[in-house]
Amino acid sequence: MAAAPCYVGCAGWSLPRAVQRAFGAGGSHLQRYATQLNACEINSSFHRAHSAATYRRWAESTPEHFRFSVKLPKAITHERKLLACEPLLGEFIEQAGALGTRLGCLLVQLPPSLAFDAATAGAFLTALRRRWDGPVAAEPRHASWFGPQADAMLAGHRVARVLADPVRQAAGATPGGWQGLTYLRLHGSPRMYYSAYEPALIATLARRMAVALREGTAVWCVFDNTAAGAAADNALGLKRALDKELE
Repeated sequence: MAAAPCYVGCAGWSLPRAVQRAFGAGGSHLQRYATQLNACEINSSFHRAHSAATYRRWAESTPEHFRFSVKLPKAITHERKLLACEPLLGEFIEQAGALGTRLGCLLVQLPPSLAFDAATAGAFLTALRRRWDGPVAAEPRHASWFGPQADAMLAGHRVARVLADPVRQAAGATPGGWQGLTYLRLHGSPRMYYSAYEPALIATLARRMAVALREGTAVWCVFDNTAAGAAADNALGLKRALDKELE
């Protein structure tokens, strides 16, 4: 048995026709999706706000063990660049908080142009932690975020650094920041958002995840290769492979 929680899912809950038979029947796409996968990453929150009622409806459409990861709005990460954004942060967390126990993680994706600045990052993470004590994963993309100072700051605030594929920085080939959480975002390779992952890679990934889980590290794995419908099939394949590894 795994010693730590594991969540496998996709960015969004769209079900391509080719895999719909693998999911339960009836209800909404989200309800069907949740019959087989136990997590979903909400990326639409990056582009626009969702009401508390919407989040509440999504929570009510899923079983108790299901968890959502919700991406912070671009107004915070890309427009304000983490500066003077406490009111926006408060509004977002109040809205997403309507997921209740289904809110499993917050995702902070940073623009490639945003360099690490200790004062800015520290103030932002402190403000975030005043409002949310649960799991947080950050996906920085500027090279300066992959050094020891940034890594230590993330760890100090219990924020995991995402391992994203394709890897942009050499140091990003392994998870960083807080070691209590591993968060994987698989965008598709070689063609981002389109390419499916081969079964051999899925099997290798399952073995590595099983090791982390047995060591007590919580793991999220989100497939974002949704453009041609590969994500759902890859997630189902990983779920099967991981079940075998954890038998």
